[in-house]
Amino acid sequence: MSTRLHAITDQNGRSLSLFITAGQVSDYTDSSALLDSLPAAQWMLENRGNDANWFKEALKKKCIKPCIPERKSPNKPLKYDKRKYKRRNRIEIMCGRFKDWRRVATRYDRCPNVFFSTIDLATTVIFWI
Repeated sequence: MSTRLHAITDQNGRSLSLFITAGQVSDYTDSSALLDSLPAAQWMLENRGNDANWFKEALKKKCIKPCIPERKSPNKPLKYDKRKYKRRNRIEIMCGRFKDWRRVATRYDRCPNVFFSTIDLATTVIFWI
């Protein structure tokens, strides 16, 4: 059993919203779950897996500017703000901080609900206390 952790963070890399999906679920499916819980923001930094046109249009309807690079071989490469995209490292740093928690890094808890509770506890201690 594998799972993926998805996070919505603020500009400082602190998680605002977390959710887990099955490991075999497509990034496009994960993106639709993200749309419902987005806070008011000016920019959305995403990885290449979420470069679907419908996702970018949905962000624009919410008045959020997408900063998502195209996949490796696009028909017509679109521009994105590379300077803003470099700030995405804060999200990666947030994920790296979870590795300090051995229980999260090695996934002792096999039940997704218990694993998610452990992640919530780690998030609270790491970022908010």
